[in-house]
Amino acid sequence: MFQNRLSQDLRVYLVMGLDGFGERTALEIAQEALADGVTMIQLREKKAPLKQVLEQGAELKALCRQYKVPFIVNDRIDVAMLLDADGVHVGQDDIPGTEARRLLGPDKIIGISAGTMEEADWAISNGADYLGVGPIYSTSTKLDAGHAIGGNLIRDIAARWSIPVVGIGGIDETNAIEVIRAGANGIAVVSAIYNHPEPGYAARSLLRIVRESSDKV
Repeated sequence: MFQNRLSQDLRVYLVMGLDGFGERTALEIAQEALADGVTMIQLREKKAPLKQVLEQGAELKALCRQYKVPFIVNDRIDVAMLLDADGVHVGQDDIPGTEARRLLGPDKIIGISAGTMEEADWAISNGADYLGVGPIYSTSTKLDAGHAIGGNLIRDIAARWSIPVVGIGGIDETNAIEVIRAGANGIAVVSAIYNHPEPGYAARSLLRIVRESSDKV
């Protein structure tokens, strides 16, 4: 039951910081996106002072609660605990999933990044509830993301395990269908929504693509 719900939550997963874009603040972008289709939000903020992260993070969490969407914190277990987030997403070199689970509790969502089958195996053995697989395509929003790997890893993971998978890295309206057809449950995006002149429209379009693609898998 938990995995079925999580598979739905991962459909359109917005990864965002606290800087606004254009004339919109981060919270305004998030609200438009949530109102029109985003199914999960991850706060990934590396530069802002902790005070700002906690203050604006609390507002972002409140928005997610309003729309009944999970609120995830990237990397920072301390921030996730202080904000009582729904979970965390960690990389291969961050705190292991088993330790994140021990600190956050059994009911929280633990997502772990994977770029190879070996990393996927490690992530699952460390208690991942879902895998963030990528970068699927080249991306400029995460400078340390590495080389694009395409959709083959998603296919291999889906063939071996039943764990929910979200593809990430360079995904937008032009290629989202390929990620879902490879076997992903959803897509994680940054600029495809955050930098779009109409974030709500972008979220709605991506959700439609994911739904239609999932029906044909």
